[in-house]
Amino acid sequence: MQRMTRRGMEWLSQAADDPAQCLQVWADDPRMPCLLATGRLFDVVSVEQRLGLEMFDRILRSGLPFGPSLIDRKAQRVGFFLGSQSRETFTHCLERETSSPPPYRYLGEGSAVVVPGPIPLSGDRYQWLRAPMRRPATNPLRPVAVATALVASAELLARIDRFDEQYPTPYAAVVALSEETTTDAGRADQWA
Repeated sequence: MQRMTRRGMEWLSQAADDPAQCLQVWADDPRMPCLLATGRLFDVVSVEQRLGLEMFDRILRSGLPFGPSLIDRKAQRVGFFLGSQSRETFTHCLERETSSPPPYRYLGEGSAVVVPGPIPLSGDRYQWLRAPMRRPATNPLRPVAVATALVASAELLARIDRFDEQYPTPYAAVVALSEETTTDAGRADQWA
């Protein structure tokens, strides 16, 4: 969990209908979440929490470019900030990666997102996974990275789920492995 910097607060508050009021709310209570319009300064790609946390970890570990990211613990959603008007690039990249994209919500012009306050606590519903530190630099690779991580993470989680279905207990995995080893050893003897 991260905290916003003053420059991050100033940038993010510009998406509010009344930026000065937004900053005042945060000055009075730095834990207070705020509803901000998307499409003005940023768009948000929202995915279910399990997939979002895997995406966040994958993007972070690989060093791919990405902007602020948040989590809504009650709704169990993770949001990734993109530059405004990134829908076309994001969708194009997603379609290049797969013919059946995982479920996601794209929040652009006409939508809104609840963002955490600048200093959320660990028990708060809304928290920053990666807080805005300043106005994010425009990076055309950010939607590409998020689309790629979305598909790769969904594929990884689907494989893990298949493994869990195939081997519901550690014992089942060990038995299957020993059967495969015995069968493979028998085949090797036939060719010798």
